[in-house]
Amino acid sequence: MDRMIYLAMSGAKATMQRQDIVAHNLANASTTGFKAELAAFRAVPVVGQGASTRAYTLESTPGYNPDAGPVQATGRNLDVAMQGKAWLAVQATDGTEAYTRAGHLQINADGLLTTSSGLTVIGDGGPITMPANGEYAIGEDGTITAKVGSTGRPQQVGKLKLVTPEAPLTRGADGLMRAAEELPADPNARLQDGALEGSNVSTIESMVAMISAARQFEQQMKMLQTAQDKEQAATKLLGAS
Repeated sequence: MDRMIYLAMSGAKATMQRQDIVAHNLANASTTGFKAELAAFRAVPVVGQGASTRAYTLESTPGYNPDAGPVQATGRNLDVAMQGKAWLAVQATDGTEAYTRAGHLQINADGLLTTSSGLTVIGDGGPITMPANGEYAIGEDGTITAKVGSTGRPQQVGKLKLVTPEAPLTRGADGLMRAAEELPADPNARLQDGALEGSNVSTIESMVAMISAARQFEQQMKMLQTAQDKEQAATKLLGAS
């Protein structure tokens, strides 16, 4: 009886964690450059005398789905979509270098190139300062040129730091990806200008997974109720004897 209760409780907890991950993915189904988070669990035996038949569920996070999301042309000169396994380097709010695929770039009041959420974009030489009232263009290698005035010639103002990690990145609490250490710029990384990469979350698959998790959680609750009913019946039987 104790084993049944323990397994049902552990399974219900794992199912709730799975639902949280699926719900998070669904909430970001329209987020630019979002990579779907994966959920996995494994059984771990309980160590201790008399607990050899017990096992609990341990969350094993394999990371994220690395597949590229759909690319949609926008025609905007500061929109970029990373190609292949390339990532864009940005400065997180804690000052560390992080990586994103969200390429909806903007220019803030100080003239710095930032992401749509206000994070400073990192260039090969640090933050990139954009000249005011310029006509901007971003090359496929991340080179940024600006033309000021009708008679001015395009001049290079910076180059986006594009990286290609060899190992999977780790998602932080702020939603940005990080590596064990700062990655070097990859001269072979490429991007597509005038376009944005959408989320790679499949809403249909996520909805099916959520329904499946809800049904599984319901079955776990029924197992707990069954265990309780059996325990009450056994208690009455022993009391009557």
